This record gives sequence, structure tokens and C-alpha cells, in this order.
Amino acid sequence: MGLRGGSGAVAVAGALPNLIRSLRNEAHPKTRAQQSLPSLRRAFSLYDQINLIDNVPDDQLRFQGYTDTGFKVNGVDYEGSLLCIGNMLMSWAPKKFSDITPDSLSMFQLMRPIPEILILGCGRYIEPVDPEVRRFIRSTGMKLEAVDSRNAISTYNILNEEGRIVAAALLPYGCGVSS
Repeated sequence: MGLRGGSGAVAVAGALPNLIRSLRNEAHPKTRAQQSLPSLRRAFSLYDQINLIDNVPDDQLRFQGYTDTGFKVNGVDYEGSLLCIGNMLMSWAPKKFSDITPDSLSMFQLMRPIPEILILGCGRYIEPVDPEVRRFIRSTGMKLEAVDSRNAISTYNILNEEGRIVAAALLPYGCGVSS
């Protein structure tokens, strides 16, 4: 039968939380090693086994590096500025940031489908984009992201890998402040 009032009911009610805690600890025993966070060395070693740079479809552009004068794309070194649209790569005329004009980006008036974003690699340093160039990019329906060229190629790789329609206009990393 049941317990009615008295000290027996209080003893059972008081012991219940301790019993539950004890059962949880037995079901999931944790050693000190399991409680600590993994070391950064361990985390990086997992990524070392995954080579994302070389596991790219043949028809997809993948930036693998940069120099002061150009870029390495799919194992090929290119000198000078580049224009990338989706998986199409071409030489681009601007040699310095001040050479970037609506005329230098005029091919985007003809492109279909229009990329959702243009990543502008400014060279070594991020520079303010001329308002006329911003207006032109906006008129095409694209968004504009101006960053240094090193970050531009990384962003391009990520967005292109995701299958998004993306464009990049890239000055070599060695391009300094516009003159």
C-alpha cells in the first residue's frame, strides 16, 4: 500500500533527486578527457585530411593562390587582372584601382544570367568604390562586395562551390593604392 504522511514520505521525496542524479551519472559516465574541449591541433589535423582545393570538378574554377602580379587558378598561373564570371575566366584590362570604370565592367550589361554578386578584388587594400561604378553595378541588378584580392578569391571560391552565379573582378594583390 502507499505511504501516508509521516517521515517515510519525506525521506523518499528527499532521496529522489539524489537517486536521479546517481542514475544519470551511471548512464553517462564522463572522464576528464571527455569533458575538456578538443585541442586546436586535433581539430586542424582533421581538416588536413580533406583537400578541398584539389577535389573540384574539372569545369569549375578554383583559385589556389595569388602572387603580387597574378593568380593561380586550377593549377595554371595567370599574370595581371582577371575577370571571372561563373566558371569563365578572362584577362581584364585595369592595371590599378583607378582604372576600374563602368566601361571596364560593361560586359555585365550583356551577360545573361546576371550574376547575383560582383566581388571586386581591390589589390592589397580595400578601397572606396567610385559612386559612378556603384551606380553602374546596381543598374545591372548585381550586388557589389569590394574587398582585398586575397579575400575576394576566397569568397569567390566559396560562392562558386555553392553553385551560385557569382562574378569577380580582380586586381593582382601587389596593386597598391590607386595612382
